[in-house]
Amino acid sequence: MDWGAIFSNAAVELISPTTAAYALAALGLAVHFGYTGLLNFGQAGFMALGAYGYAISILSFGFPVWGAVLVGIGASVVFALVLGIPTLRLRADYLAIVTIAAAEIVRLLFTTNTFEPLTGSANGLSGYKGGFAALNPIPEGSYGFGPFEYNAYDWWLRIVAWTIVVLACLFTWQIMRSPWGRVIKGIREDEDAVRALGKNVYSYKMQSLVLGGVFGTIAGMIFVLPRAVVPSNYQTSLTFFIYAILLLGGAATILGPVIGSMIFWVLLSFFSGFIARAVEAGWLPFMTSIQAGQLRFILVGVAIMLIVIFRPQGIFGNKKELAFVK
Repeated sequence: MDWGAIFSNAAVELISPTTAAYALAALGLAVHFGYTGLLNFGQAGFMALGAYGYAISILSFGFPVWGAVLVGIGASVVFALVLGIPTLRLRADYLAIVTIAAAEIVRLLFTTNTFEPLTGSANGLSGYKGGFAALNPIPEGSYGFGPFEYNAYDWWLRIVAWTIVVLACLFTWQIMRSPWGRVIKGIREDEDAVRALGKNVYSYKMQSLVLGGVFGTIAGMIFVLPRAVVPSNYQTSLTFFIYAILLLGGAATILGPVIGSMIFWVLLSFFSGFIARAVEAGWLPFMTSIQAGQLRFILVGVAIMLIVIFRPQGIFGNKKELAFVK
């Protein structure tokens, strides 16, 4: 058993673009669920709009990087309005039902053959990274040490991704300390009381839905920069993974989504490498390689369950937040 390789591969996930993307998407859910109390189960839909909006803008319309980013953000704002206008005046569970269905509708629209020239249907899209790579100021070559040695593009992607995550965390921390943030947290606790104080609860909820959705959309763009856009990546399970990350770190926290994403992906990578090598070594003779790939999710789930049992409010959460989550 090559433990060095297993731990090295797991350590790499600490600063991977995928970890950054999930952290940013979970921060968006923290704005929705943790701070405002909105049950959004469609974060995968926002991520899909970001990924496809960015890729289609570049491949089909020749937009520059900044233009493609604005298209993705604009699509997410429209999506949030479409979801929020008919539901935010109703009970929270209506938003949950609408968002989980809407995210699946978005994914299926991207897979239909009708829009294949734009979306690539089930094959997805690729070849849109040239504009982002052209912005890279790092000279060609490999940099780093040990498992953290990457080429210039990979470092550029990691620097941009984690810079966006840091800026998003600082922005969220600042607005949650502002009067707007205090109203948002008041809505989470008792929206009737906030309404009695003369605040437009519907408007504040819509603003929160748009803000968290924009975070999810930008996360979708980061998610596809090291890979192709594939519609199967945006199934409902993606939102559930993001919720697991959010609850792992703490629902109404700033650093919780970031640390939760790191723990989630490090555990997933560790168990993936361990199980694969255990099968090769004959330690698990009753299991095929395909079954071993599914076992890693079971083990990660057990690990998360243990953390939730012994630290139910999340790593950075507190008892007050735990009462709200319950």
